[in-house]
Amino acid sequence: MPRYEYRCRTCEDTFELSRPMAESGDPAACPAGHGDTVKLLSAVAVGGTSASASAPAGGGGGGGGCCGGGCCG
Repeated sequence: MPRYEYRCRTCEDTFELSRPMAESGDPAACPAGHGDTVKLLSAVAVGGTSASASAPAGGGGGGGGCCGGGCCG
C-alpha cells in the first residue's frame, strides 16, 4: 500500500499515512488531531541506473530537446 506524506498547517508537523491510491486525496487529520492538513508532493526514488548515467560525458545520444536534436550551434 502506498505511503503519502502530509503537513499540518496548524502545528506544522509532517507525517505519513499508508492508504489506498483511491483515498490519497481524502482529508487526513494530523497525529495531534488537527484537520487542516495538506498532502505533500513526494519524489519517488527508484533503484538502478539509467542510460544517461552510463553515457559518456558530453556524449551526443539523440533524443528530443534543443541540444539533443542538433539545433544548438
